[in-house]
Amino acid sequence: MPSGSGSGMTIHSKAQDLGINLDFVDGLGRHHLLDDVRLRPIVDGLPSPPHHRFLKHPVVIVTNADDFSVPVGAEANGVFWRLVEGHTVLAQGYISSARIDLPRWISVGTYRLELESEKGGILDSVPVLVTPERAYQGSFERVWILSVQLYALTSSRNWGIGDFTDLVSLIELTSDWGCHGIGLNPLHALFDDRPLECSPYAPNSRLFLNPLYVDPERVPNCSRVWLKRQREQLDRVREGELVDYAAVAELKFAAFRHAFSRFRRDHAAQAEFDLFREERGQLLKRYACFEVLRRQFGPSPWWSWPDEWRRPTDAGIQAISSGSRREEVKFVEFMQWCAASQLQSCADLAAERGMTVGLYLDVAVGVQAGGFDAWNEQTSISRALSVGAPPDQLNTAGQDWGLAGFNAAGLEASDFAPFREMLRASMRFAGAIRLDHVFGLSRLYLIPAGGSPLQGAYVKMPLQALLGVIAQESVSQRCIIIGEDLGTVPDGFREKLADWGVWSYKVMMFERGNDGAFIEASKYAENALVTFTTHDLASFAGWQTHSDLRVKRELGIEPGETDAERTDARHAFEWKLGEEHIAVKNFIGAVEFLARTPSRILAIALDDLIELRDQPNIPGTLNEHPNWRRRTPVRLEDLGGCIDLDALRHALRGRCNSVHDNP
Repeated sequence: MPSGSGSGMTIHSKAQDLGINLDFVDGLGRHHLLDDVRLRPIVDGLPSPPHHRFLKHPVVIVTNADDFSVPVGAEANGVFWRLVEGHTVLAQGYISSARIDLPRWISVGTYRLELESEKGGILDSVPVLVTPERAYQGSFERVWILSVQLYALTSSRNWGIGDFTDLVSLIELTSDWGCHGIGLNPLHALFDDRPLECSPYAPNSRLFLNPLYVDPERVPNCSRVWLKRQREQLDRVREGELVDYAAVAELKFAAFRHAFSRFRRDHAAQAEFDLFREERGQLLKRYACFEVLRRQFGPSPWWSWPDEWRRPTDAGIQAISSGSRREEVKFVEFMQWCAASQLQSCADLAAERGMTVGLYLDVAVGVQAGGFDAWNEQTSISRALSVGAPPDQLNTAGQDWGLAGFNAAGLEASDFAPFREMLRASMRFAGAIRLDHVFGLSRLYLIPAGGSPLQGAYVKMPLQALLGVIAQESVSQRCIIIGEDLGTVPDGFREKLADWGVWSYKVMMFERGNDGAFIEASKYAENALVTFTTHDLASFAGWQTHSDLRVKRELGIEPGETDAERTDARHAFEWKLGEEHIAVKNFIGAVEFLARTPSRILAIALDDLIELRDQPNIPGTLNEHPNWRRRTPVRLEDLGGCIDLDALRHALRGRCNSVHDNP
């Protein structure tokens, strides 16, 4: 039921119950006071929070022995309580004081505390998170990794888009350079039948992989005879400077379907596939059924489908997966198996080659409202509200990212299972993940779907609980967590992340004092990933030549910086390198500077090593710029010949390869 229903509460009191900030100051210093008109669609788009009559906190977080008691109201005296895990009662008793003392022997995990009436009804209930004190911290000192856009990789053998076999080649190549990991764009599942929607940060689902990264020639039962007949089309998709997603998808899915038809007749080959389906369980089956339904109903969003399919039910999923469309369901599952198998082989190879980080994966801040995750989790994901940002100096009109995000009430009601599954989906392959827009753990700027960013509001998120879940999963999966914490930072936010062991994300381009000077290398944070720039900002070559400013002006976008200011920034950069006694003032000089920082991971962008000027994405554009489509002009086979490896090794000499035990 939407929170706006019911009576007896003003719109402002409902907003406060939902954690909506009634006023805030944007990045331009302007004060916003929200009126009823602005609040109404946001209130209506969020689920009602549960009312807690007896328990004082909506989530209980236990991190050490001092936290094992739960405060309750005086009216709870004499009420029966129990701690459950699934359907198993772990502890129980009657409340005789202002606190419930939980057993100290309960291990790290997620439980539920329930209060029961004499007649057996549940009076109150909250999730209990028993967490490690902090997230996993890794077992290495200072290393460097290479960052790439996987789709952009070119090679003599790929099908017009970078794939997991290219990633294998990159791991083999760079591990000999002393590289300890490969950083990748989000690998989330997109809408493969919508070639213009190619942003890896606007996924159909964060729980599954994009099958376009699968190498068809490594798919089980791939026919070499069939492949030979496609050489003309293959040559065509390999030629362009941009990824032709429509042509690539048509060609690859034809190959996948041909291989699947042969695979289905090869009963001896299906044991591993069946094991994968069993391990991924109902979630995989739901995703596959959603994809089948999506193709059946065409471009219409799921909320306009026939009533019986607007919400997933066990009966509906069973009907699709066992009925006339069962082979289509299995085909979707087959593609996810192929993707997971090939990506896992990359992770395994990185470990074999001594890469202490391995794969470093990006996790998008939200999902498309019309995608699987929003259909599958209609309480915990608010499809009618879009995540974005209020106006700031770089985006004076504000930003609407067109993504649906989690909400607090839905997550708490589901014991944070959707958030946990999202983390696991990336962590199972990675030694480190980056949470895009990590401020979203504390608050999200939500905009009514179809509205202006100026109509949005900040909504509070359960930060401590989300950090607790992150710590649980990070330690369990031995995966480092990096929070993309660029922009306006709420007071105390970075300190809270650090307390929980979440690393910071330091971009040299922004690490400057009020006087414009770049900060000293020694002042960078230790538990951080440091880099010169990001996919949304100018490349180093673009930054040096001001080409990013020119491109934005040509597109009618205010670049947020004048040429004079950029010139001052370049002079400040060169001055700082001079202070550090770094002779070269090019990108290798930036690498040498960053290599001296205490930050434990240095990410070097492949685009910067080969001196590309264009950036992968220009925020605020759709078709005006070839976002997420540019292919790397240098083939993988030729990379070693166009990079000055001796200069790179010299610049990175401060990055040690020693490993220590730091759980």
